[in-house]
Amino acid sequence: MDTVFQILKMLGCLGMFLFGMSLMSGGLQKFAGDSLRTFIAKMTSNTGKCLLTGFVVTALVQSSTATTLMLVSFVNAGLMTLSHAIGVIMGANIGTTFTAWLFALSFDGSFSLGAIAIPVMFFAFVFYSMKNQRLKSFGEFLMGFAFLFLGLATLKDTSYPLLSSPGMHKLLAPLTGFGFGSTLMFIVIGAVMTLMLQSSAATTSITMLLLAAGVVPFDLAVAMVLGENIGTTITSNLAASVANVSAKRTARAHLMFNLFGSILVIALFRPYLQLNGIIIEALGFPNPCTADFTLLSMSDAEGGVMKAQLAQSLPYSVAIVHTLFNVITTLILVGFIPQIEKIVTRMVPSKEGESENYSLIYLKQGLLSTAELSLDEVRREIYHFGEICLKGYNYVCQAVDTTERDSFEPLRAKLVKYEEITDRIEFEIANYLNKVSESEISDSTRIRIKAMYKIISEMESLGDSGEAISRLLTRKFDHGKTLDDDMMAKVNGMLSLVRNAYDIMLENLSKPALKDISNAYAAEDAINHCRDRLREEHIASIENRAYDYTSGVYYIDLISELEKIGDFIINISEAAVQMK
Repeated sequence: MDTVFQILKMLGCLGMFLFGMSLMSGGLQKFAGDSLRTFIAKMTSNTGKCLLTGFVVTALVQSSTATTLMLVSFVNAGLMTLSHAIGVIMGANIGTTFTAWLFALSFDGSFSLGAIAIPVMFFAFVFYSMKNQRLKSFGEFLMGFAFLFLGLATLKDTSYPLLSSPGMHKLLAPLTGFGFGSTLMFIVIGAVMTLMLQSSAATTSITMLLLAAGVVPFDLAVAMVLGENIGTTITSNLAASVANVSAKRTARAHLMFNLFGSILVIALFRPYLQLNGIIIEALGFPNPCTADFTLLSMSDAEGGVMKAQLAQSLPYSVAIVHTLFNVITTLILVGFIPQIEKIVTRMVPSKEGESENYSLIYLKQGLLSTAELSLDEVRREIYHFGEICLKGYNYVCQAVDTTERDSFEPLRAKLVKYEEITDRIEFEIANYLNKVSESEISDSTRIRIKAMYKIISEMESLGDSGEAISRLLTRKFDHGKTLDDDMMAKVNGMLSLVRNAYDIMLENLSKPALKDISNAYAAEDAINHCRDRLREEHIASIENRAYDYTSGVYYIDLISELEKIGDFIINISEAAVQMK
């Protein structure tokens, strides 16, 4: 009965640790908001900054998995390129070792995690009680920090008696006598435990306890660490399974990094163990490769000082193993990021005819030497923005033509995603224009900037319209309504007119000196005349009961939404005259 209670206590400590990690990550992201996104965007202009960003963010959220999941979402939304994400992943893998060092420090009593956690809870509660949402989120972050540290502190005290018990020795002893086969088994054990706990930090802490209790030898503890590094990549790959191609590639890059490191260590297993032994000896501790582990089974009186020194050194040994794995792998692979990008691109190819570039492609660096040159880059970016809007409109056309709910759902998700993409690109371009406006500029340049603000605002509205149409179509499916052949023929006619207006808009945006936009006005007039004619016909059809009233409502609402798109498009062409 006592053993069952000990197991429940250990599980409770793990739950506290994992809950704290989740609370920390969520609180930090809500507290930072756009600041975190802006920080990551600014800090990924070169490989060194990418590594530093990954390290800092992971040290803060205490989870490389959480960082990688953020990267997957950023790449999915087009906020970050694949090559930059790979660099951040490398830094994140180093940052995740921070928790291992904290646990090792607390293990020998030189640093009390629990003593820090309890006071932090008070300040966390104070912040969480405030009405300001950002301060409330900061309180959530602090409370997660306290739970994480308290969970780590109590995990050691609660788990050590259980893990050092004769029963645990009997359970694992049969698995330790198969040589290289045991190494492979403990790699699998480490990966499975990490997958179950969704945290390599928690699994590494358990590995430290098992090693310090003398349950597993040092070489098999190293094997568990290798498995933990593999297991932590599975979550991000599962998250990316429903994301876009670039996000899938990001998750594959994470898997490649850790697999490469694990295979390298397995191939050079003995030299790797010896290197770790040299480092731990240099820190003044016994070498775990040559130490007598029978000391750990002795009483304190029998083992004396040598037992205490060995038990103290083992958690540091695991922390060094974990750190060295990620540092060496990063040093080897950091120069091969373009090659890794090519490999994962082949592993996850793009669908035919579909581009996955949803981020800025011209405004990657800082401002150019003059405002005029900077605005030329903005003009090119705006044209690229228009192309992305057109891709979103193509999904609108497909969604309207779809009659089956199962076929519609992926298109609805695409339209929601494109609404997020247009929001993001508008924000990034506006942020760049704000910086240009801060310099000394002429009146004509101010007019150009004002026109550019107008254009990107209208383009963002195009994304909103696509998402609004997706909601309209969703309600139509929810109510089991369909549009008859005559309605669909008229809707398709309207879709063609709007598509023509899109083509004219891009044509006007591409011209170096735009003065005449009569082509845009003609396209807008055609859309308005079509809308007016269809609206009159709709009223007559309703009076004559030519079709179901509710279906007619969805039909005419769809026509109205398409006409709104035409309004945004003509506004863009009008502003483009000023932009040139």
